[in-house]
Amino acid sequence: MTETTPGWLTTDELDTARSRMPILYVEAVPVRVDDSGEVTSIGLLLRIGSEGTISRTLVSGRVMHHERVRDALLRHLEKDLGPVALPRVPASLQPFTVAEYFPTAGITPFHDPRQHAVSLAYVVPVTGDCRPRQDALDLVWFSPQEAASPAVQNEMPGGQGTLLKQALAHVGHTY
Repeated sequence: MTETTPGWLTTDELDTARSRMPILYVEAVPVRVDDSGEVTSIGLLLRIGSEGTISRTLVSGRVMHHERVRDALLRHLEKDLGPVALPRVPASLQPFTVAEYFPTAGITPFHDPRQHAVSLAYVVPVTGDCRPRQDALDLVWFSPQEAASPAVQNEMPGGQGTLLKQALAHVGHTY
């Protein structure tokens, strides 16, 4: 079957691209905030990995060819959290960090055995009703302190626990 959606690669094309160049991703840490803008909870997705392991992850996905970063961020938030999550993407698209994932473990805290990926990471407040979709089993809200705990951090693969701690520090929660 021929893919007719512009910007998408076939599986073979994606594998070839992943073997030759870094792929751009966006990652979002969904948060709930109080009236003063203080982060009160962090939403983490519960997923089953390809090898059958259960893990907690952030919202993430590729940026398509000819797609604005803002649009990619909104697309992945809707895909993972549902159409009525009501994310408030920041007016400035300055990420809180840039995470570089390598197929070789140990180069950075971030590891993806499939590819070299560069990910722009954002903290995104959501105000609506989140209902996980696609391959996510559930969305669980944690307090900032719970999210920084070793128990939760150990459930996050590929360095996403490190990324979550960086997001917490970015919003004023250091543990």
